[in-house]
Amino acid sequence: MKGFKKTAFLLAFLVSAVFCQAQPFKFAFVSDTHIGGATASEDLRRTVQDINSNSSLEFTVITGDITEFGSDQELKLAKQILDSLSNPWYLVPGNHDSNWSESGSNSFRKIFGAETFSFTHKGYLFAGTSSGPNMRMGPGQVPRENIVWLDSVLNNMPDPKMPLIYLNHYPQDSAQNNWFDAIDRLKMKNVQMILCGHGHNNRRLDFDGIPAVMGRSNLRAKDSIGGYNIVSFNSDSAVFELRRPVAQTQKRWLAVRLKDHHFSDDTSRYFRPDFTVNNKYTNVKEVWRFQDKSDVGAGTAIAGKLIFATNTSGHVYAMDKETGKQKWLFATGGKIYSTPAVAKGRLVVGSSDNFIYCLSAVTGKLVWKVPAQKPVLGSPSIEGNRVLIGASDGHFRALDLKTGKLLWDFDKVSGFVVTKPLVYQGKVFFGSWNNEFYALDIASGKLIWEWSNGSTNRMFSAAACYPVGANGKIFIVAPDRYMTALDASSGKLAWRKQMQGFRVRESMGLSKDGSLVFVKTMDGQVQGVSTTADTMQMAWRSELQLPYELSPSALVENDGVVYVPSHSGLASAIDRKTGKVLWKYKISNSLLNPLMPAGKNRVIVSSMDGTITCLSYE
Repeated sequence: MKGFKKTAFLLAFLVSAVFCQAQPFKFAFVSDTHIGGATASEDLRRTVQDINSNSSLEFTVITGDITEFGSDQELKLAKQILDSLSNPWYLVPGNHDSNWSESGSNSFRKIFGAETFSFTHKGYLFAGTSSGPNMRMGPGQVPRENIVWLDSVLNNMPDPKMPLIYLNHYPQDSAQNNWFDAIDRLKMKNVQMILCGHGHNNRRLDFDGIPAVMGRSNLRAKDSIGGYNIVSFNSDSAVFELRRPVAQTQKRWLAVRLKDHHFSDDTSRYFRPDFTVNNKYTNVKEVWRFQDKSDVGAGTAIAGKLIFATNTSGHVYAMDKETGKQKWLFATGGKIYSTPAVAKGRLVVGSSDNFIYCLSAVTGKLVWKVPAQKPVLGSPSIEGNRVLIGASDGHFRALDLKTGKLLWDFDKVSGFVVTKPLVYQGKVFFGSWNNEFYALDIASGKLIWEWSNGSTNRMFSAAACYPVGANGKIFIVAPDRYMTALDASSGKLAWRKQMQGFRVRESMGLSKDGSLVFVKTMDGQVQGVSTTADTMQMAWRSELQLPYELSPSALVENDGVVYVPSHSGLASAIDRKTGKVLWKYKISNSLLNPLMPAGKNRVIVSSMDGTITCLSYE
């Protein structure tokens, strides 16, 4: 009997060992399909047909940029094509799916079921996360909620020593603001390889010592046929072969050794964000800090003793101004990228669940909600008793603050709205993601004038900047790196300029006295453009010098201090008169929302990774 038990135990152990050991298999590695592009759908159909003709391929992974512009139409077409695959397939979104998404990335998870995936296959765990930037131009970022999700996956692995393959659209380096959040977690496990896209080329890479492979785009580009990779996992290696459908050519170009690198024992130091700037400026300090479990993808608001914020889990919440403790929370049904506006004890915000909400600022209880036909990603402006807000359904609405009653509806918006509208000289001004810029009569909603930049590329729209108005002009900046001044009454072009060494994007703001438009350039400079000159004239310059900079967040002046956000979590304060840097403080390594003054020598700083802090300075 003892011998039988011993034999049975040994047999069970051997069977377990066999099943836990990784086994050979092949799969298709596809990336950057960009459905919506000229040949993209034809290229993907060819690849799907080619994969289906190869019975040795056991599944397919697609590492982001599924679409060109993240539109619902493009996402549905991509799903329709991919549904033709005969083997299981898994995908994550890329920056093209999320940064210009009319749905605030809600449609991706509705159409495809999720933004992340994890599955085990023949002894390996495959885990993929989203990559952003979500609705805000900047470096890539694994959303905060995806990091929380990754923790749950890694903490509940079938076997802690199971070999792990990680997938993301971006290279896992400083191309992503929070690459280290994922890398540090992966290195505590048996991570053996990373797969990514984004660069459109087959390339061998290395991230913190982890072997990595970038896959080519499925697009044909200047060739006649697109392509993908066939990956063969053997006992100790992954072999990559470039596959071109139709031509049916297949060429081995790389072999990566698969092994346990024992990174958890690795004491080597790899590059990480530097926070030593916080030791340099001793006149600024944190009063409190709050860490959300989701992205905070929009700015904050303040009223009385409360700070108001939103997140991509669909929550609107209030925090105590002095302590940062949460006072109330209200849940909507979709991600929020709308900065709340507060007036007369009421808070108004849009949600990607297709509703505009009005809550009691004191209690968080619902006062009214108004439906739109598509997600509401625009931020509201409140003027008197009017709530002014744009959505993704081609409508710009004016609602009664007290009742939510529709006062007027401009239904001829081309593209979708993500900006906060400007109210100036009895008009409301805003741009959309189709190269259009509008001026409406605030009383009636009647179109007064419409201006277009003339581009055929929607990504050059002046849609993400907050427009400003002064001295009878409206000022806008856009990704085409032009700054434009329009006559507020007629829409006629006052001037439009693109200057060498002055690469503007969507980050700007108006000085308190209205004499300057503060502009932050991609080269990390902050300058002031005259609002009275007949052309783009530099009238002020700060001594602040940031690295390469992409943050689209507005600049704000208050009590003689100009607050400057960045895409790497660094907040800077500049003296309005002298241009000297008063202080810098780094709260994270993620994109900052517009900084919000919160009383004498205090400012609220929030970042895309869910960090919200109150800073106090002398």
